[in-house]
Amino acid sequence: MKLKESKTYLNLAKSFAGECQAMVRYRFMEYGLRKEGYKCLAEMVDNVAYNEFQHARMFYTKLQGADNMQIDNIDISSGYPFRQKWDLKENLRLAAIDEGDESDRIYAEYERTAREEGFEDIAELYKNVRQVENCHRMLFEDLFEQMNTGTLYSKPTKQKWKCSACGYEEEGKNAFSVCPLCGEMQGAVMLKVES
Repeated sequence: MKLKESKTYLNLAKSFAGECQAMVRYRFMEYGLRKEGYKCLAEMVDNVAYNEFQHARMFYTKLQGADNMQIDNIDISSGYPFRQKWDLKENLRLAAIDEGDESDRIYAEYERTAREEGFEDIAELYKNVRQVENCHRMLFEDLFEQMNTGTLYSKPTKQKWKCSACGYEEEGKNAFSVCPLCGEMQGAVMLKVES
């Protein structure tokens, strides 16, 4: 079977579109976090956005390799989430749901379809992307939980807190609200995540 005649071909196009949309949603989230002073949290979300860009690039590359033909248009119909608002904490929760849905349901189905149609390399791509999307889900769940419980900059035991701007480190249960060395606000303190 030629890729262009397969269901996998349309799944690649849907995946490309979905990853592009996820990247932009995370750029919105990053923008809001920076505006609210969460510099390190914004950098973590920015890294996830870059991961999504790379996933989109890989799906696009597989599409472009399809039978060495120029692609003028691919008509696809698919659903994409539009739940996020400007509530930063809620967006972390919703991002975790979206990432889990992508990993556990959508990309698992696309991986299975690619294997059934004989496209092992594409099935492996979906398998690998699923692993990363699951890590994204766990990251967003952890960050949401910390924001929700007020433990983003406060822990039950002493921690080493580090300023991302100047490298100053200090131990304590709570992160410093202003860096004693460079004056950066608490949002520049590097975060502790479980995932």
